[in-house]
Amino acid sequence: MYKITIAKNFFCLCLFALAMQGHLDAQIVIGTPNLGFSQACASESFNTYSTTFVFSPESEVNASNQFIIELSDADGDFSNPAVVYTSASGTVTTSPATLDFSLPDTTAGENYKIRIKSNAPIATSTASASFAAYYKLQDSPFTINNLVSTGAYCTGDSYLLAIDNPGTGNNDSPLLYPSLTFNWYKETSSTTSVFVAEGPTLSVNIEGTYFVETNYGSCTSDSFSNRVMITEATSGEADVTIASSLGNPYCPEQGLTTLSTIGGNSYLWFKDGVIIPEATSQMYQTNKSGSFSVQVDLGDCSASGSIDLVSELFDSSINVDEVNTIEDGDTLMVTVTTAANNPEFEWYFNNVLVSGESTDNYEISEFGDYKVVITETTGCTASKEYEFVLQEQFDPFPDVLKIPNVISPNGDGVNDTWIIPQQYVTGTNTEVQILNDRGQVIFQTINYQNNWPEQQLDLTSVNTLYYYIITTADLETKQGSITIVK
Repeated sequence: MYKITIAKNFFCLCLFALAMQGHLDAQIVIGTPNLGFSQACASESFNTYSTTFVFSPESEVNASNQFIIELSDADGDFSNPAVVYTSASGTVTTSPATLDFSLPDTTAGENYKIRIKSNAPIATSTASASFAAYYKLQDSPFTINNLVSTGAYCTGDSYLLAIDNPGTGNNDSPLLYPSLTFNWYKETSSTTSVFVAEGPTLSVNIEGTYFVETNYGSCTSDSFSNRVMITEATSGEADVTIASSLGNPYCPEQGLTTLSTIGGNSYLWFKDGVIIPEATSQMYQTNKSGSFSVQVDLGDCSASGSIDLVSELFDSSINVDEVNTIEDGDTLMVTVTTAANNPEFEWYFNNVLVSGESTDNYEISEFGDYKVVITETTGCTASKEYEFVLQEQFDPFPDVLKIPNVISPNGDGVNDTWIIPQQYVTGTNTEVQILNDRGQVIFQTINYQNNWPEQQLDLTSVNTLYYYIITTADLETKQGSITIVK
């Protein structure tokens, strides 16, 4: 009985071992991945590519299995592959299967390959066909030579072209991405060019038009530079261009525009033919309009160029003076004219925006400080403003009832002069005399303008006393005193 039991147990154990061995030896075959693309030109805005593969038998794929996509190096070598996709456990169970993957941002080459691996059971496909793959870190136009479209070199010398970093304006310099490489070209016609050299700079000693592109191989890209025409200064002086960073015309609301010329040993800048003493470098900043020129010392020869720089700030005018007067109860119509595109108007009274006033004219009646702001809303977004004052009109001959005996000539606009009734002023043939406290006549007229004292008085006390004698045409006389209060 004991021997029979041992034999049965041994038999069961062998069956279990055979079953386990069959499971451990389970295998699948993964076919060569088929690419859903001919080349992979990835960027921040697009980086999704697909591959389709078959595997067999489906029944041998473990529930925990993951399929992995590996990317070779640029030469198709898998010694140190990059994992670009890993499926979730057990999600891919039927063949054929299609998976999506993305490229690393360091990808750059013409002979990449991918392969598919599984981990339960372990299997690896053969490599795919080769394909070009690049991740375009920078994919927009950039500038060289500070956007100056010309350059010149002396006979026997050369001119250095360089990618600008960071460049001018909103230039997205590819030099900000250290992994990128660059190819320089020389134009052979308006539509053709030849490769010249690699690198971020190019030394030129042959006349021609040059440009540079970021090296994305067979992938098309918008990462290219402006063209620069290089000439040899055989006659002693070459003609060069001047570039404006904000364009020409330029919008002054954007700030100063930078004028740039070709590289040289030294520089002299001029505005309207007059030298600018402080302008001695390759670039000069300004917010003015005018004719700017530059002289560049190239060593054994020189170069010069000019630009008629124009500001886009619009023309405008206003029909009132800085100080305006009207009589109480009257109004003043203020009108502005402007050449601004789609202008907007804002009116202010004593620094407060006037609600409901948004046209080019405003009828005002209140005395105070005014301002109108004109804003161009299309093209060069810019503003101009005009400030003006409205005051009550001064009446030199107001209708006063009595002859005053106190004035305070302190310049505050109130009671500064001796103002008398209208029957004694100019046009009435009335004689007016002013005497000091010693009885000396210091003022005398038959054409009084309500303007005494016209000049500052030499006051010897806090309240100085003067006397007046008014004699009318029919010899009626008025006499009295005038106290001057400081």
